[in-house]
Amino acid sequence: MFKRFSPLILFFVTVLVIAVLALFGPEEQSLGSNVKIVYLHGAWVLAAEVAFAAAALVGLLALVLHRERLHQWSAALGRTGIVFWLTYLPLSLWAMEANWNGLFLAEPRFRLALTFAIVGTLMQVGLWMVSIDWVTSLANLVFFIVLRVIFSTASNVMHPPPSPIFNSGLWNIIIFFVLLNIFAWLAAYFLTRIFLSLKPKN
Repeated sequence: MFKRFSPLILFFVTVLVIAVLALFGPEEQSLGSNVKIVYLHGAWVLAAEVAFAAAALVGLLALVLHRERLHQWSAALGRTGIVFWLTYLPLSLWAMEANWNGLFLAEPRFRLALTFAIVGTLMQVGLWMVSIDWVTSLANLVFFIVLRVIFSTASNVMHPPPSPIFNSGLWNIIIFFVLLNIFAWLAAYFLTRIFLSLKPKN
């Protein structure tokens, strides 16, 4: 069914479905209807992290197995990850403004997210320009490891662990958030296919 449409069309259709779905998200007692922005922001950053993790894992397999196609997938997944990461930042600012009436730019995890957005963007642009398969796969692997290590030691101010959603006990919210994540991952898959199609032909 999906083969009838280009990945570009499927990507934008999926993003539109996500936007409509977010409008009908369940409200929460403390944040009211503004919690819908938090759902969207959470699903978007998780999609970025999944793409980064996939880029690292596929990159590792490509380095071990010496498969060009795996290198190409790692490159495409890394680029998808940084697109989702960059677009998650304005969603984060929107969530801050809507729910806490201000932009807390000094929040530790937001500052780290901004740093990794800048570094990741420069890295992906550089990798695209250099276009050496094994270098791209290795860079994606190292980037993900560094990202996870640094965020695991970051203090939580506006992101209290464990997950407020999955520990809420409210199954309507949990099921909705899982559904939102599935569509975000689907959008990430279609974006990855777009980047794969941009691979220069030999």
